[in-house]
Amino acid sequence: MYTSILKPFAAAAVVLFSFSASAQSLKVPAPSPLQTVKQAFALSDITIEYSRPSAKGRVVYGDLVPFGKVWRTGANGSTQITFGENVKLSGKDVPIGTYALYSIPGKEAWEVLVYKDLKLGGDVANYKKEDELVRFSVKPTNLNDKVETFTINVANITAKSANIELCWENTKVSFSVEADIDAKIMKNIETTMAKDARPYHQAASYYFDNNKDLNKALEWSTKAVENSPKAYWMWLLKAKIQLKLNNKKGATESATKVVELAKADQNDDYVKMGEKLLSEAK
Repeated sequence: MYTSILKPFAAAAVVLFSFSASAQSLKVPAPSPLQTVKQAFALSDITIEYSRPSAKGRVVYGDLVPFGKVWRTGANGSTQITFGENVKLSGKDVPIGTYALYSIPGKEAWEVLVYKDLKLGGDVANYKKEDELVRFSVKPTNLNDKVETFTINVANITAKSANIELCWENTKVSFSVEADIDAKIMKNIETTMAKDARPYHQAASYYFDNNKDLNKALEWSTKAVENSPKAYWMWLLKAKIQLKLNNKKGATESATKVVELAKADQNDDYVKMGEKLLSEAK
């Protein structure tokens, strides 16, 4: 009797367990999918982890995301940004590390907030100003094309600078990232160039690209082509340095080598670059 009474309950438990297990195994697309952006920058990386909400026909700024209030700058938890070296954000010092990125959107200006407490997440009601590392103001710009899904980009990348862009709806907010790596690279060049296996071409390239001592750059570039006489890309750099030093005869000779060697290697791109330099050296 007792056993027969329990049987319906046991069957119900099996069905419930099966439904629960099935539900746990069901995977559906996230409404605000997570994205990780990793961008090589300066001598390390910038990494950004954030969730990407979509507008879905809604008015975003001033409605879905209110003006004048702290926003987690994405969906779900807070957006997190990691810098692999000391940087400046809009001129403000930010040491190497991982931070939460919050913001206060406004019609005329945004406040960008770099936050030290990573545990706060999306709980902006408990945001504490004393836990901010830095805060700065930026002006939003209008986009001609609508951005449906919130997007963070690292753009306009140079050796020592970049822009981080927040784009959604018809609004873009952009702020600068700068890394003071020149002293570190110069020290590395001095140390490396004191050794036997010297990276002459790389050192000369850095000096040329960053307006350092061009005579020293030419000295190193000359040694580079002496060590690798068929490396037309090295001859191209030497020609550029010579032309910048207004040594047109030397630039012509080096550019001629570029064209000759690049043709032999069937590299049309370098042939064109060599011919362009020949034209400029006339």
